Amino acid sequence: MRPYPDLISSKLPNTGTSIFAVMSQLAVEHGAVNLSQGFPDFEVSPILIELVAQNMRDGHNQYAPMPGLPRLREAIAAKTERLYGAQYDPDTEITVTAGATQALFAAISAFVREDDEVIVFEPAYDSYIPAIKLNGGVTISSKLKPPHYRIDWDEVRRLVTSRTKMIIINSPHNPTGSILEKEDMMQLEKIVQNNGIMVLSDEVYEHIIFEGKKHESVCLYPGLAERSLVTCSFGKTFHATGWKTGYCVAPANLMKEFRKTHQFMVFCSNTPVQYALAEYLQTPDHYEGLGPFYQAKRDYFLNALKGSRFTFTPAGGTYFQQLNYKAISDEDEMTFAERLIKEHKVAGVPTSSFYNKPHNNHMLRFCFAKSEETLQKAADILCKL
Repeated sequence: MRPYPDLISSKLPNTGTSIFAVMSQLAVEHGAVNLSQGFPDFEVSPILIELVAQNMRDGHNQYAPMPGLPRLREAIAAKTERLYGAQYDPDTEITVTAGATQALFAAISAFVREDDEVIVFEPAYDSYIPAIKLNGGVTISSKLKPPHYRIDWDEVRRLVTSRTKMIIINSPHNPTGSILEKEDMMQLEKIVQNNGIMVLSDEVYEHIIFEGKKHESVCLYPGLAERSLVTCSFGKTFHATGWKTGYCVAPANLMKEFRKTHQFMVFCSNTPVQYALAEYLQTPDHYEGLGPFYQAKRDYFLNALKGSRFTFTPAGGTYFQQLNYKAISDEDEMTFAERLIKEHKVAGVPTSSFYNKPHNNHMLRFCFAKSEETLQKAADILCKL
């Protein structure tokens, strides 16, 4: 059947399939070691799996309350206070979501209106800009400064206008692995004080931070927390990305509007998983060891690459590492990434895909949330280039 022309005008005419899906599909087609999409290739804790199964057997298989299971929201509140000293009311200031990306979309949809400006730092996680566009907002981009990918706060001040509605931050940062420091948070706090600018803080890798540093959450800064929505991910924390369960914390006045959007997107998230997480969170060592756990994987991967022609700055957090291939090829990032898959059987993600406009720094992002066997196999290939 031929479609009626007026029905197919795209709201995102320049947006295709997510780069993660594209590169993973290419990896499957060519039998490549897949270090592109950010998911672990090792198992979820058997204790957590058994908790989910037990709650299924116990009959917890119907809709959860729209904001999330009360006992899980209480556990999130306790965790947030324990880590950051910030108190959030489980009834009015915490919502469990179907993953952090859904939380991000709900937050943007709830507050960004036609022609509102949203400051985004590039390279940026690929859901931010499409969500802004779909809600009629205008993306104002500020480029992070390599090799350490720092924010130029003087530039941010110049970008702020009377139409600035929101600033989106992400730390630890995907795709660069950089982290925000205390000075960054203080600069941000000064910029948004005494105006109507909101902060959307993507903190899904909050527990994956290296060299003994602490995560500088907006929750630590009252002047930021009072105007911020914070999104977090259980999938990233507990190696269960396919469960698509996350949450958002925010002051009650912001959370009230967030929930209005959330309820019509998904209504609620997975019920037996929520029951299981509520119990699992009672033991904090499940997430307190994530930093050293992933730092060991980062170091294993980078040590295995010492004989290669790639150059790099070690990631400060997340489970992603950028590698510069300038000494190997002058090709643009997508061309090199595709050839790496097809000819050499290793999949990474071109960092250029995290920019709104064409960009080429000769960088690929690789996920090291993998077994040592997988990392060694990939490194052996990369060292031969």
